Amino acid sequence: MASTGQLPSSLKRRDTSVTREGDQLVITPLGAGNEVGRSCVYMSYKGKTILFDCGIHPAYSGMAALPYFDEIDPSSIDVLLVTHFHLDHAASLPYFLEKTTFKGRVFMTHATKAIYKLLLSDYVKVSKVSVEDMLYDEQDILQSMDKIEVIDFHQTVEVNGIRFWCYTAGHVLGAAMFMVDIAGVRVLYTGDYSREEDRHLRAAELPQFSPDICIIESTYGVQLHQPRHVREKRFTDVIHNTISQGGRVLIPAFALGRAQELLLILDEYWSNHSELHNVPIYYASPLAKRCMSVYQTYINAMNERIRSQFANSNPFDFKHISPLKSIENFDDVGPSVVMASPGGLQSGLSRQLFDKWCSDKKNACVIPGYVVEGTLAKTIISEPKEVTLMNGLTAPLNMQVHYISFSAHADFAQTSTFLKELMPPNIILVHGEANEMGRLKQKLITQFSDSNTKIISPKNCQSVEMYFNSEKMAKTIGRLAEKTPEVGETVSGLLVKKGFTYQIMAPVDLHVFSQLSTANINQRITIPYSGAFGVIKHRLKQIYESVESSVDEETEIPTLRVHDKVTVKQDSDKHISLHWTSDPISDMVSDSIVSLVLNISREGLKVVVEAQEMKSEEENGKKVEKVIHALLVSLFGDVKLGENGKMVISLDGDIAHLDKETGDVDSENASLKDRVKMAYRRIQSAVKLIPLSAS
Repeated sequence: MASTGQLPSSLKRRDTSVTREGDQLVITPLGAGNEVGRSCVYMSYKGKTILFDCGIHPAYSGMAALPYFDEIDPSSIDVLLVTHFHLDHAASLPYFLEKTTFKGRVFMTHATKAIYKLLLSDYVKVSKVSVEDMLYDEQDILQSMDKIEVIDFHQTVEVNGIRFWCYTAGHVLGAAMFMVDIAGVRVLYTGDYSREEDRHLRAAELPQFSPDICIIESTYGVQLHQPRHVREKRFTDVIHNTISQGGRVLIPAFALGRAQELLLILDEYWSNHSELHNVPIYYASPLAKRCMSVYQTYINAMNERIRSQFANSNPFDFKHISPLKSIENFDDVGPSVVMASPGGLQSGLSRQLFDKWCSDKKNACVIPGYVVEGTLAKTIISEPKEVTLMNGLTAPLNMQVHYISFSAHADFAQTSTFLKELMPPNIILVHGEANEMGRLKQKLITQFSDSNTKIISPKNCQSVEMYFNSEKMAKTIGRLAEKTPEVGETVSGLLVKKGFTYQIMAPVDLHVFSQLSTANINQRITIPYSGAFGVIKHRLKQIYESVESSVDEETEIPTLRVHDKVTVKQDSDKHISLHWTSDPISDMVSDSIVSLVLNISREGLKVVVEAQEMKSEEENGKKVEKVIHALLVSLFGDVKLGENGKMVISLDGDIAHLDKETGDVDSENASLKDRVKMAYRRIQSAVKLIPLSAS
């Protein structure tokens, strides 16, 4: 059902023709393919295109940090779905919205949008890059906010035939997993997720049905997390021991996300240990106060534990933790605990404090979450003897480094259980370092060996191609669904298409099951006409079999009913009018009548009225005979009067005898016989006197 491979050309030059039965679905990581960072996954199916996430790579700067946007045509993207606010999932969004040709719609949850603005504003301020390397500025972030739409968990949204909704993903406040449905094919994109409930967040939900494709993170590969209470004890023990020896503890963490979880742990631990009350804890982030207000706003999005606490007191109103806006405001005297951003130690407050404290062996640095390759935080986990400071000088790394992961990413146990319960036929691994992802892939292949599950781990810009049968099914609803049709029975109704779904319903049910309704359009047109009304009737009868004469009951004016569709009225000596209920046939009939009337007027047909007493049957008969004879001569050449009043017509050696009274023709040549018979009937119709009355 699925095949993988590198595309011969970029996605924006893709040939959209279907090469085999069914339709091609394409998924291509533009970032996070065999790496952690710049999450961005492109998907196209049935002419619809979606982008999942729009992050940057924390280890790079400038354009190098962006996903591979040059592989796609941004203007072709219908929908962009952002799972959560972390930089590696959302930080290239202002660039994509403001600096490219993207014209689609962007969705994220309410909490994600609120924190996105704070986090990216801080990212722009603390980024130590040149003006030329800046991807965007504060103004771009503000303009991008106007384009972002919000979605509630479990709310279904439809955009241009693409249906999608989201589930709680755990991980951080507002994080979502997106389920997308295009023409009945469902794709689940997990983003970063955690199936473990912690001190403030709910665990990720399990969707109620299996998707056709699951695009899932593989950050921790086959690793298993320690139980949460074990990690918490290690964390508090390291901090307590360091402080007891007069040292300082640096906890590099992103301003939002794991920071709030760790602050809850520290505040509770300090409350239970009175001997620590004189040791300050600082939350060192320019966003500290604003971050806390956002978390307090979205208390109802958190777990039951936090919500019940909030009923009595605000759990995020910390008693033992103080905000620290900058290093200039920091009185660095004696033991202290400082949680500072960013988590990778690339720049900002966390890097400034690290450079200041790294040479003292009494101090400690606790790395509390996943760190990306290429960052200083990743480097010091292996405890090198020296590190390079921000000023370019080297310094000995004497401080203790502890890696105690509180990262809210799924480990192998969570991932394998999640996939076993979902049982998607196709699994695509993203957001993981190549080695970890490779090990996870092999273990999952073994785990799903008894099923037909395909497990794929594409690199950046490597496309996964899958094919799905595109059979169209229409469901009968309303009155048409009350009776099951017999095999071979025809079901007649209105076919209504919405997105990629088809329904057949009775016209009377249209307003019930759709936003459409039925209506009759009555049309009327007036045409200038000063000739005899009888001429119109005569001409119409030559075209239509059904032309009925009558008189309008209200106005008593002559009318003609043509083909039981259009009514022609003689409104006055100078005008006639056409009346009909609009439908394709009636519209064609009315058009032909208008054309006929205009032609009569253009021909200037005149009817000479003679006094009735001047006419006689004999005179009329003679006139008719002369005209008929002349017309037959013009058609056949040799026409003579024969015996018994019959006319003898000779043509190319063949002879036909025409009875003028009955119109019967005798001839040995069948072709000549038919030609004479048809010609005589038409001539008779043409020379027949036109009555002057409507009847």
